[in-house]
Amino acid sequence: MKNIILENKKYVKAVIYKFLGRDDDDLEQQVYIKTWQNMASYKPQGKFKQWICTIAANVCRDYFRSKTYHQNKAEISSDEVLANVSVKSTAEERIDLKKRQKIVLKAVDELPKIYREVVVLSFFEEYSIEQISKRLKIPEGTVKSRLHHARETLKTNLTFLLGENQ
Repeated sequence: MKNIILENKKYVKAVIYKFLGRDDDDLEQQVYIKTWQNMASYKPQGKFKQWICTIAANVCRDYFRSKTYHQNKAEISSDEVLANVSVKSTAEERIDLKKRQKIVLKAVDELPKIYREVVVLSFFEEYSIEQISKRLKIPEGTVKSRLHHARETLKTNLTFLLGENQ
């Protein structure tokens, strides 16, 4: 049997690879077991290589019909889908987030100075209205008014970003 395996190993592997798209040592082992079990039924009128390749093809077909194959396929499919979705989503989200951040920062930079400084202090440095008022030495009402106008201007300038999510 050892000689049969050595002489036909590359053919058996080729048949399995053609069916599965990958090597599978378990199926290859099954081919040799079936070959050994059916040696008595082999008729030397054809080539032995063709006979063992037929056994390999039948083992692959049996595998495709098996419960194991369908369970593995379902597990692999759902795992691959989840992996691909999470990897793609994460990568796309990071790229999308960076693009959005650059666009928003550019829009903030384009604001008039009086609006830009309250936006930076409020949203980026997280100062309260009272803290901004003391820092800029302006009334709290003025801070609120400038923040309102800055938000309205940003909203107008960045409406196209809202459309991407909808």
